[in-house]
Amino acid sequence: GGQSQAKSPASDTPVLDNFGTDIPRAALENRLDPIVGREKEIERIAQILSRRKKNNPVLIGDPGVGKSAIVDGLALRIVQKKVSRAMFDKRVIALDMASIVAGTKYRGQFEERIKAILNELSKNPNIILFIDEIHTIVGAGGAAGSLDAANMLKPALARGEIQCIGATTLDEYRKNIEKDGALERRFQKVIVDATTPEETLQILRNIKERYEE
Repeated sequence: GGQSQAKSPASDTPVLDNFGTDIPRAALENRLDPIVGREKEIERIAQILSRRKKNNPVLIGDPGVGKSAIVDGLALRIVQKKVSRAMFDKRVIALDMASIVAGTKYRGQFEERIKAILNELSKNPNIILFIDEIHTIVGAGGAAGSLDAANMLKPALARGEIQCIGATTLDEYRKNIEKDGALERRFQKVIVDATTPEETLQILRNIKERYEE
């Protein structure tokens, strides 16, 4: 964008802007690959997000199966207003857990960052967090005597103050999230299978078209 647009009003989510990527913004700027063959899963997560309870979908599937592409697909649908009206003004922000943990120098700094993020989220109920590798919140930042990310997120999830979409593998889900009833209770599993050969072909065709443009 030109310099003229750089003077946008101060963001009300500076911490999230720092540690996250606004997916619909990426969609509007045409940075996302077209999503193919995942309509069913996109519908499912949109439906879960619209519920009152257990409204945090977690996509579970093998690495490389295209879990984050499904979230991109949802973001694109929101931009195109192809979702229920309740979701028209939602923003999906992909949170980079690794960068939140990285560079935390003193004790309690990680907690401060998570608290700041939770604070911004409570003031912006239209934001849905996307946490890829969501199993990493268990134990993340949890040095001796400090809470890990999971234990900081639990009360906010329980009160419905934040909403998130997670993605992980079945192994990691079982190992880290299923063991913690209070955490697991907030999530709704969505199993993501590998695409069929036809779908895979369609995806490759799409990619090919993009690169030939």
